[in-house]
Amino acid sequence: MFPIVRLIKDLLVARRMPPLDLTETHVSRHICWPWDLDIWMELNNGRAMTLYDLGRTMLAQRVGLIGALRSRRWGMTVAGTTVRFRRRIRGFERFEMRSRAVAWDDRFIYLEQSMWKSNGDCASHVMLRTAITDAKGIVSPQEVLKTIGRTDRAAPEMPDWIKAWCEADAGRPWPPMMLGDKPWLPACRLLRTRLPNPTPACHTKR
Repeated sequence: MFPIVRLIKDLLVARRMPPLDLTETHVSRHICWPWDLDIWMELNNGRAMTLYDLGRTMLAQRVGLIGALRSRRWGMTVAGTTVRFRRRIRGFERFEMRSRAVAWDDRFIYLEQSMWKSNGDCASHVMLRTAITDAKGIVSPQEVLKTIGRTDRAAPEMPDWIKAWCEADAGRPWPPMMLGDKPWLPACRLLRTRLPNPTPACHTKR
């Protein structure tokens, strides 16, 4: 379940904080609660990504994006990500999250976020390719900048490691996980043609 109460609380906190420039870093502090844990009694990796959502929303509030989303009825989405986990975060442990925009191109905004333990170790780091969307699809970052009154800002130079990730991701097969010349999703139907007694679970229609 998405932590709606925490999101509302964090947005209220962010509203009372001073505005940030587009590429400045938002720093927030969090606690790993029992419902954030997995069976190994550490912060679940899926939950970590959800908590990163909270940090990005607070960042959006401080750079003036939330108001634009409301007035233009835009949405925010994630189009790709790469994450690295290095240290465990245990139950009731306090940690710091850092969130910032790194660069943008003609379609996407690239963000990076990290979680830091109290001893100074970085627990995880994520880079996200995000987009602002409307009913027609992706809204260009240039249109977003115009809406929030920041047309004076040119896109920062994209770091080499993000460029390399973009190039590698462009080579990813799509659709993925093909079975011969058949896509993965109809695999159940494909198996029905090969099995002497197909199971009812494979039936697409009754």
